Amino acid sequence: MESLYPHFSHVLDAHYQPKTKIVLAFSGGVDSRLLLELLSHYQRVNSVACHAVYVHHGLSANADDWAEKCVLWAKQAGISCTIERVSLDIHSGESIELLAREARYHALAKHVQDGDLLLTGQHADDQVETFLLALKRGSGPKGLSSMAESMPFAGGTLVRPLLSIRRTQIETAAQRFGLEWVEDESNQDTRYDRNFLRHRIVPELSERWPSIHQAVQRSAGLCAQQEALLDELLGAVFERTLHTDLSLCIDELTTHSGLARARLIRMWLAKLHVNMPTQAQLNLMWNEVALAQQGANPKLKLKQGEVRRFQNRLYWVTETSELSDWQSQLQIDTPLLLPERLGELTLSTTSSQANIALPSQPERLRVTFNPEGLSAHPTTRNHSRKLKKLFQEYNVPSWRRRQIPILMYQDQVVAVADLFVDRAFSGQDCELVWRKSL
Repeated sequence: MESLYPHFSHVLDAHYQPKTKIVLAFSGGVDSRLLLELLSHYQRVNSVACHAVYVHHGLSANADDWAEKCVLWAKQAGISCTIERVSLDIHSGESIELLAREARYHALAKHVQDGDLLLTGQHADDQVETFLLALKRGSGPKGLSSMAESMPFAGGTLVRPLLSIRRTQIETAAQRFGLEWVEDESNQDTRYDRNFLRHRIVPELSERWPSIHQAVQRSAGLCAQQEALLDELLGAVFERTLHTDLSLCIDELTTHSGLARARLIRMWLAKLHVNMPTQAQLNLMWNEVALAQQGANPKLKLKQGEVRRFQNRLYWVTETSELSDWQSQLQIDTPLLLPERLGELTLSTTSSQANIALPSQPERLRVTFNPEGLSAHPTTRNHSRKLKKLFQEYNVPSWRRRQIPILMYQDQVVAVADLFVDRAFSGQDCELVWRKSL
């Protein structure tokens, strides 16, 4: 441990922020088992708050036993430990490895607050496997950049302190200090691509070229640098192309080469935390959605959502629950939390931009998302119209029309958030303030 601790400590010192905590993704395998011991020592030396999280996938009959051991080992190390149980839809058709990874990071994110560090046990051999898997998929520089030593995660930072350390070094250190760890039987199953590489391919490569791990790290680092440089060079262009509602301007995209345009679209999807599309999907996105005939309502469905076009902009649309039956009372100066991460709504009497007159019985004010059959007379219009027509006039995309809160008094529309106030309720008592979730 003496040989690895200085490296571990140096990595953590570079990322740790005072008064935050360090969270360890603790599977009980040799990598995270050694990390637990290193972290225990770091905690004693630096008096930092630490916590371990074991994610129980329910895939192995031994998982309960592993969880108990992890809690015991963490207790012996002086670190608290939580067991997070997740369930996987193994019949969804998705890779079990992918499902488990997504569920694991979702569970871990619940324990990471602003400024916290999340430690994971990936090492140099994992990096080689990740690089080869990306090569097998035909990935470009972004995929080949593989894993970074650190990256933003859930408001904090994910750190991989062992990324430059070989598996043999980790096992030797763990054995030298008499550590026990769990062995996941699935890690021996070479039907999984990563295990096939781990047991069949990487040992052969290492025997032939002993420096292959350093070479992969160097290539991955160069790919990451190239990606960062492209983002830097196109940063100002991207800011011009991106609207405040996170849509992408098609007119701006058409002024650039196909290569730059594809990069800008990838930057857009990355900002939205969407998995990168294939080259074929990227071509369809441009040719079948962005360049579709005017008047058409084109869309491209991807795994996490859809790319759609409206008013010469590209939008990313995710599936939401039906809100037509949702409604709630709205009390004056009391924020109302809206469903589906749509933010909060407040009828504020302290606003300097008050434009609504309170009705005689304000306790009968309510919020709905269902515009069906409703009409309104905006103060800026000469006539009353159906909300369906008004949404068209106000250039609201069709998929957003049931995600906009409507303030009602009895059966009358008082206001539609961010759009207008009905003429019958125009006044200076309050303002309808919609604070949207990021």
